[in-house]
Amino acid sequence: MGAGHSHPLHLPGTSPVHRLPAEVKIVAAFLGVVCVVLTPREAFAVFGGYLVVLAAVWAVARIPPGWMARRALIEAPFVVLAVLLPLTGPDPRVEWLGLSLSGPGLLGAWGILVKGTLGVLTSLTLAATTPLRDLLLGLQRLRAPAVVVTIATLMLRYADVIAAEARRMRLARLSRGHDPRFLWQVGATARGVGSLFVRSYERGERVHLAMLSRGWAGRMPLLSTERTTPRHWALGMAPVAVAAALVVTAWVTT
Repeated sequence: MGAGHSHPLHLPGTSPVHRLPAEVKIVAAFLGVVCVVLTPREAFAVFGGYLVVLAAVWAVARIPPGWMARRALIEAPFVVLAVLLPLTGPDPRVEWLGLSLSGPGLLGAWGILVKGTLGVLTSLTLAATTPLRDLLLGLQRLRAPAVVVTIATLMLRYADVIAAEARRMRLARLSRGHDPRFLWQVGATARGVGSLFVRSYERGERVHLAMLSRGWAGRMPLLSTERTTPRHWALGMAPVAVAAALVVTAWVTT
């Protein structure tokens, strides 16, 4: 169960950020996002300060900004609402390049876009500096519900197995003349999905029986016995302290 799994969002490294315990980084990322959410959307300069804090973390972690920017495009489908708000929002209206845009809609779109982008960048920073196994260890140390940690661990362990089995089934169908481009062959694809579900369910039953025969008691074994020191917490909370100062500044000045 402890096999490692690579992930396209993880950037291996040996920087101080990579070496921080996962639970410290999880708490820091969560508190950082809370600070962003609590910031009034009118505090434009404060959002720039958050980006500077993230850029400083990237510099310490040796994460290229281009690497981060390419993966931040994952939020592109979710900005549709932000694009529509200026067009459909209430009065007063603002004329810009021949378009009549809603003033409150523009402000609402800005809030959604900037807060969503900073949240995505914070999550990507956590994923880039923390392997999946360490994230599970961090959740375990933070006393996350045991069933959540167990489900996440098994999901990560067998996602690659199920994907490989799906590829084998697809190759088998293609070797027998299946062409997924033809609409009338959608039935074969649907039956393949159903067969994959049944195989995955049967595999899960066998794995569960094997776990019970080896003394499974409903909780994953402790993945590590290393202790998190106050120094780790001090280093990890330093960016959060800056973010907290920024959000206080935003409320004082707006």
